[in-house]
Amino acid sequence: MTVRQQVLVLYLGTSALDSPVVGWSVYDGTGRTSPTTGDSDEPPYKSGVDALRDGWRLFQAAQLIPPYPGSEYDVSFLKHEFFFEKLAEGSVGPEGVAAG
Repeated sequence: MTVRQQVLVLYLGTSALDSPVVGWSVYDGTGRTSPTTGDSDEPPYKSGVDALRDGWRLFQAAQLIPPYPGSEYDVSFLKHEFFFEKLAEGSVGPEGVAAG
């Protein structure tokens, strides 16, 4: 078996890892699951700290950039984005389909 990466992207309410999850994405490089947008109403974790406690490793956090003067209340992208990873056994064939 080959080790593959699983990626969890959590969008939090603030820049603090213990703030509530407001959006998320999951990507599974093992090919065992194929999560898609809207397949769950509940986030996989309540906060970033909960993901850490479950073994996810934080490898990137969004840069904190203050809003440009006059655009403090503009609606835009979710600013507090955190990327986590887990390494798991799995094998994916050349077409991206799980082998086995």
